[in-house]
Amino acid sequence: MLTEAREGFNLTKAEVQSIDRIVSPLLRQGQSIHHIWIHHAQELNVCERTIARLLEGGLLNASVLDQQRKCGLKPRKTKPVEMKIDAKCRIGRTYEDFQRFTMDNSVSSVVQMDTVYGVIGGKVLFTLIFTKAELMLAFLCDNRTAHCILEKLRWLWQGLGEKMFSDLFPVLLTDNGSEFSDPTAIEVREDGSLRSRVFYCDPGASWQKDAVERNHEYIRLFLPKGSSFDDLVQEHINLMMSHINSYSRPSLHDKTPYEMFAFLYGDDTLSSLLRLLCLTIIPPDLITLKSSALYSL
Repeated sequence: MLTEAREGFNLTKAEVQSIDRIVSPLLRQGQSIHHIWIHHAQELNVCERTIARLLEGGLLNASVLDQQRKCGLKPRKTKPVEMKIDAKCRIGRTYEDFQRFTMDNSVSSVVQMDTVYGVIGGKVLFTLIFTKAELMLAFLCDNRTAHCILEKLRWLWQGLGEKMFSDLFPVLLTDNGSEFSDPTAIEVREDGSLRSRVFYCDPGASWQKDAVERNHEYIRLFLPKGSSFDDLVQEHINLMMSHINSYSRPSLHDKTPYEMFAFLYGDDTLSSLLRLLCLTIIPPDLITLKSSALYSL
């Protein structure tokens, strides 16, 4: 509890947005953080180091590479700075709260979400899995930040429509990574109504979201640990997921995730999802669970 209380910044989301409105445009004009702070210290009401940490943590719209000197420096081989947008995001959203909510509301559909890393500081994969159907979706993100995850989810609910999104994603279960530290932006629509609920596993208890962890093993057949995702585009990921979701599973009584999803949610819903995500059904004899499948693009 003490550790969680000290995570993140002692700033509200509105204060971070106010800082972003001043800092990001000026950084993109080539100004340094020091120059911006000198002329806007009273408006910003934070020190230079806090602005730098916000930038490094991916909480501002500007990129670290918008700093002129940063482009000429060799990146350090250290773990990137991780900052939670809302340090109190777990309150009312713990695994115990998740169990209670699913029992009280007879929730039949739970979607687990996670991220898969390439190399430190490079692109990552944002994954979602429908636990009963074992159908997995994956999105390529430029970085591991809450802003990037929210962008992918916003694209998904705009493409599916609010109603279908709420029907398919009533409950989202994830870990305690900083990229999932803005649950309110995911849960609440612009009119203030709820579209879904977000809950968190206990720290160090990845087994509580075993479906997504287990299915990541299929991704590692294409993209082994330590390999970079930087040369990939979303089309590569769509092809990879098409092969993975077309693969029959003993856990699904020898059905594929596509077949189980159609059984649970309907053929029309599956068709809408395939169309939106540019996924295809691969014939059994053409399925390849190796990186060589990606070279066909």
